[in-house]
Amino acid sequence: MAEARLVNVSKRFGRIDVVKAVNLEVQDGEFMVLLGPSGCGKTTTMRMIAGLEEMTAGEIWLGGRLVNHLGPKDRDISMVFQNYGLYPNLTVYENIRFPLRMRRIPAGEHHERVQRALEMVELTEFADRRPVQLSGGQRQRVALGRAIVRTPSVCLMDEPLSNLDAKLRLSTRIQLKHLHHAHRTTTIYVTHDQTEAMTLADRVVVMNRGVIQQVAAPRIIYDTPANVFVAGFIGSPAMNLIHGRIERGTFEAPGIRVSGIQFPGAADVILGFRAEDATVAQAAADMTAPVYSVELLGDHSMITFRLGDSFVNVKAAKDCRAAISEIVHVSVPPGACHLFLHSTGDRISP
Repeated sequence: MAEARLVNVSKRFGRIDVVKAVNLEVQDGEFMVLLGPSGCGKTTTMRMIAGLEEMTAGEIWLGGRLVNHLGPKDRDISMVFQNYGLYPNLTVYENIRFPLRMRRIPAGEHHERVQRALEMVELTEFADRRPVQLSGGQRQRVALGRAIVRTPSVCLMDEPLSNLDAKLRLSTRIQLKHLHHAHRTTTIYVTHDQTEAMTLADRVVVMNRGVIQQVAAPRIIYDTPANVFVAGFIGSPAMNLIHGRIERGTFEAPGIRVSGIQFPGAADVILGFRAEDATVAQAAADMTAPVYSVELLGDHSMITFRLGDSFVNVKAAKDCRAAISEIVHVSVPPGACHLFLHSTGDRISP
């Protein structure tokens, strides 16, 4: 195992800056997730770490070694892709064994290592099967077993669960979490799925347009997003964001007025609050608006309102009987509100 460090890493395609001066440290044994929308630069960053993409500028250090000049096979990394990349003519056992043969690991060590990897990914009883005889989740576990069999310094995973259906994605994610807990291989994982990021990561790197927006533990990113982009990207649903003005601790915008917010002076701001922090009220409250839609989601109902150009989501009890177009009152606790600068989108610290 080893730490990974990126120093001012950049990538440019023609005149387009895809990754812009990324600085990042991944600790030994850490599970770090690169998260962001398509085109944000996360996969390009991983490919540069792997040596599959040439950098425009910067340095990449793996295990204390500068690896800029090294090819992928010399960086002591393993990779797991979304398309599995298994050899259809080889058994599960031989697929997992393949990296040991390629790296000329002494043959006497192969069986013990492969058996240990099979146990870790819970595929011992499938060792003699070929990929065509496996489910999608099992194939992905073969790919994971192949990645860990030679104990690499760093394991890179590029959206490995994206080809699985929802049920398989959940079960494989649970197994991946347990596997990392047991093995503690330094792992860098790329995804656009925030649920994967929030459940798997020790720390999350949120990226947008080639720039790191925030690096922190999942709970910190959820509770204290660094800017409007992070607030609007993290969460299901994302944080409600409303443009307005605050004066003497009272925020106002069409259809909403929240008092008691700790903020001196006056400014144009963006108010944010989570759907689970607001409640449907019986009488006039902080927000009054017609219901735009109602979704029953099992243990709760999600009520959506429209305030000007913004949609606002409020989590309500599953037996909430609000109807579309009905005027409903919503209470927004001032202590649950987040403020962001209107001009830059950066968080305003209380």
